[in-house]
Amino acid sequence: MSARREARLWVVQRASAALLAFCVAVHLVTIVYAVRGGLSAAEVLSRTRGNFAWMAFYALFVFAAAAHGSIGLRTVAMEWLGWKKSTADLLMWFAASGLAGLGAQAVYAVVRP
Repeated sequence: MSARREARLWVVQRASAALLAFCVAVHLVTIVYAVRGGLSAAEVLSRTRGNFAWMAFYALFVFAAAAHGSIGLRTVAMEWLGWKKSTADLLMWFAASGLAGLGAQAVYAVVRP
C-alpha cells in the first residue's frame, strides 16, 4: 500500500510541475503584454475584477503550487531531515492547507467583484 501511495505522490508532483510550467508561462506572458501595453497595476486589477476565467486560472495555479510545494517539503523532510513518513505527511498536509488558503485569499483579492 505504501509503495502505491508513494507512486501517486510522485505522479502528482510531476503533473503539478507540468501545470505550474504552463501557468508560469501564461502569467509571465500576461505581465509582459500588460507592461508593454502601458497598463498600470490598477488598470490590470480593474480588468480582472469579476472575471471568472482569471479566477479559474489563478485557482488552478494556486492548487498546483500548493500540491507541488507540499509534496516537495515532505520529501525534503524525509530525505534530508530524517523525519518519519507520518510526521512528514503531517507537514505536507499542513503546508498544503496553508498554501491553498493563502493562495485562495490572493485569488479572491485579484478577482473579487
